[in-house]
Amino acid sequence: MTPQDITKLIVRVSMKDRAAFDALYRETSAKLFGVCLRILRDRGEAEEALQEVYVKIWTKADRFAVSELSPISWLVAVARNHSIDVIRARRPAAVDIDQAVGVSDPSPDPEAAAALTSEGARVNTCLEELEKDRADAVRGAYLNGDSYAELAGRFGVPLNTMRTWLRRSLMKLKECLER
Repeated sequence: MTPQDITKLIVRVSMKDRAAFDALYRETSAKLFGVCLRILRDRGEAEEALQEVYVKIWTKADRFAVSELSPISWLVAVARNHSIDVIRARRPAAVDIDQAVGVSDPSPDPEAAAALTSEGARVNTCLEELEKDRADAVRGAYLNGDSYAELAGRFGVPLNTMRTWLRRSLMKLKECLER
């Protein structure tokens, strides 16, 4: 279908022609669904948004003639803008700054942040004293949240061996940090 054909359908939709609306839907719904899905990233939400987009097209088709866009560009703009509105509606409403006065900052104060940085450096120094594969296993388990089974598979050792590596490595780290 050519852009001129789509323009004619939109003009007929502006006159509340249901047959033209049906034809417009058949010709453009796949493209507009793709726009909604790309923005919303959820199939169900995109399907619902597409329905609302076509309600807007039905009610606002008379505005197309005023715009200087191609028919597809106008339809895509309606779908895009509606999808963005859906995302914005998900966000919690802004809170007045005066209501946030009593909310504490969860981040550490400068003195505590300096102490944490110092502790982190000590832990890294102690990790360097371990064998490389043991240190990597400790980082995987306690910094990345990898399971013992995942680590055992990655390092090619039995599960109980991985448990032993980690237990012994933690004991060495503790000794190092206590010095």
